Amino acid sequence: MDDRSRNNSEAQSHATNIDHTLKELQRKVREYEAQLSELRSAEYEAPSTAAGQARILKTAFDDVTNSEPFLPFPGSVLPALLALRKTHQTIQESKAFLASQIETTEKTKKRLKDDEAALRDQQLLNEALKQRIETLRTEADSGANAQPEDEARKRIEELRRKKQTYNKETSKLMKSLNRFIDDHLAVMLAAEAMGGPVVGDLMNADAEEIAAGFNAQGKLKKPKGETNKDKSQRRIDDIWGPSDGSSGGKKRDVATAAGEEMRQLTEELLNKLVEAKGSSSDAYVRLPYETASARFLIRSNVAQFHPKDAMRIRLVDYGRELDD
Repeated sequence: MDDRSRNNSEAQSHATNIDHTLKELQRKVREYEAQLSELRSAEYEAPSTAAGQARILKTAFDDVTNSEPFLPFPGSVLPALLALRKTHQTIQESKAFLASQIETTEKTKKRLKDDEAALRDQQLLNEALKQRIETLRTEADSGANAQPEDEARKRIEELRRKKQTYNKETSKLMKSLNRFIDDHLAVMLAAEAMGGPVVGDLMNADAEEIAAGFNAQGKLKKPKGETNKDKSQRRIDDIWGPSDGSSGGKKRDVATAAGEEMRQLTEELLNKLVEAKGSSSDAYVRLPYETASARFLIRSNVAQFHPKDAMRIRLVDYGRELDD
């Protein structure tokens, strides 16, 4: 109860101070208006010379200097209002200035980031050049007394070792590719070729499960009784063509046929790329028909279509792009 009374008293006192301040300001305005009217009503002859005008200005400044300044009464809220207005004006100007500097700040930050990246690149380049210079110096010192024939034999031996290393790595990669095709990719390629989902959407099926085929919605059909092997073999031959004999006379299942197709296509593409010797136009392989293997290579950005013939594809020569 005491707090409420004290708050009411403070509010009433504040309202009273505002009212007194307003009346005081109105009184001063009336005084200044009366003085201005008096000056306007009096007919003073304006001096025509510069000296006379200067004397009038000096007299006016002296009167202002000697007069007592206007000071509000002790309880006036005018100083607080003036301080509040000045503070508000300063805040608004600061906000406007900050808003105007946002774009400049962002540009400066971006330029700083670009300069830092360029500095890191230059430092890495500097280190690489230092290492290269040191290597060249070492090679020059070691080969200063060597004969040209020795250098040639050394270079040939080095190239031979690199070739052997590349052949080993190529063999490992081909084995890994064939293993990936047999263990994972072949079943998914077979599923897509038989009307099922695209490669990657059916991960856990096996050759026996997809042998029954797919319905119109791309779902696996449920096998009805024992599978007719002759009918299944004819279907495999219809989709992938007759066996080329690489299976050793054994009956092929859908995964084996799809895997053979993928291996044959990748082998043709690789051989064609090597035979083209860097010519992109000569690296294309013509497809006898659209296959799931070709679609998978295109989707994976491993191969690309000919710009004018959708039945011709070639491998993307990433190595050549790096060399360029």
